[in-house]
Amino acid sequence: MIPGGLTEARSATPEIQAIADEIKPQLEEKTNASYEEFEAIEYKTQVVAGTNYYIKIRVGDEQYIHVKVFRPLPGQNEDLVLSGYQMDKSKDDELTGF
Repeated sequence: MIPGGLTEARSATPEIQAIADEIKPQLEEKTNASYEEFEAIEYKTQVVAGTNYYIKIRVGDEQYIHVKVFRPLPGQNEDLVLSGYQMDKSKDDELTGF
């Protein structure tokens, strides 16, 4: 992997779903929406001064959102931060850096 580059897309794991669940309130506040369905489908990671997680989340029938979540290095503020999101995505849209 290239330092700072994105990994290949991988199927979401329980850990990735837990990250998505933790930032769900931040996303709902930013989008002024409530999501009944919130299932992490796939993800990529990027190592920076911590880790960026790019996660594709299904929020309804054929409705997807891409989120960027930052996890600081151990020993720093441990809170996950929703640092970006992209609305109106489809199942086939590729996760890209944003």
